[in-house]
Amino acid sequence: MKIAVAMSGGVDSSVTAALLKQQGHEVIGITMSLFPPRTSGSGSGLHDAAVVAEQMGIPHHVADFEQEFNRLIIGDFINEYRCGHTPNPCVRCNRHIKFGLLLEKARALGAGLLATGHYVRGTADPDGVRHLRTAVNIRKDQSYFLYTLTQEQLKQLVFPLGEVVSKEEVRRLAREFGLQVSEKSDSQEICFIPNDDYVAFLEGSGGVTGSAGDIVHIDGQTVGRHHGTHRYTVGQRKGLGIGWSEPLYVVSIDTERNVVVVGEQQHVFAAGLQGEGLSWIIAPEREEFASTCKIRYRHQPVGCRVMLSANGNCEVRFDEPQKAVTPGQSLVFYRNDEVLGGGRIIGPLL
Repeated sequence: MKIAVAMSGGVDSSVTAALLKQQGHEVIGITMSLFPPRTSGSGSGLHDAAVVAEQMGIPHHVADFEQEFNRLIIGDFINEYRCGHTPNPCVRCNRHIKFGLLLEKARALGAGLLATGHYVRGTADPDGVRHLRTAVNIRKDQSYFLYTLTQEQLKQLVFPLGEVVSKEEVRRLAREFGLQVSEKSDSQEICFIPNDDYVAFLEGSGGVTGSAGDIVHIDGQTVGRHHGTHRYTVGQRKGLGIGWSEPLYVVSIDTERNVVVVGEQQHVFAAGLQGEGLSWIIAPEREEFASTCKIRYRHQPVGCRVMLSANGNCEVRFDEPQKAVTPGQSLVFYRNDEVLGGGRIIGPLL
């Protein structure tokens, strides 16, 4: 079977392609062109992906999604900050670009499956029902970002790194395959934001010109000034520039009043949240059920009670209060090691 591999030029996707070729599959590489590259030549994703594909003797294609990426991902990212939210562009990119446009491109090139270097596992029941599960290497697990996948998409996807025990093992495999990118460092930043400085991006190419306003304590007292609400996120402690008897944290952001609300640590904890835009891999059988959930990528899953509403939204009550429930971030439901689905956080419930 012909399998297309989403090749970013990094070690994970390169090893993914090499493993599939070793298994005897007909492999082609596709690299997405999403925005003008910061660098060209050695070290750039497009260049390195092409070099690895040539090393392995597989065809390499470039898919130009720059216009769609700018509109669907970057434009949404900027607008979310203007609204006082903290977006998750990787979730949105996976939904619309990687497993939307790229999957279509793979099919157009004659591939029956699309493989990526994500650290997740896909399994199937005898009756054909698909499941998305956490990676064996739980430290690198990326299931949180993939909750929008559908049953139909999972039938067309392969995740070869889901069973690999460690990143060190991936690099060992890269060296064994003789891949030029075996020691290339991992990218830890949002791909379109230089130097991981989202404020500079928003105020530069993003065109966000936030006006100064008040920083207000939750009791109503004005305690400082801010220079744009887009510079803050719920749960933030550093950089507030406020002298106070106790550490203060951002509790909420009110863009209509141009106010950042702060409070002591206890005010950052919430008993639950409201969510919207729910998407299910395994649809719940009841309108109210118990689950575990994550409210951000590095969040430890917490027990919760989920109550679904007729409009596709939900109310979630945590077993224990959770810190920094952040509007715009993703809410993902799990059952043991399996992703059930998820949605977008509207805001906390006290």
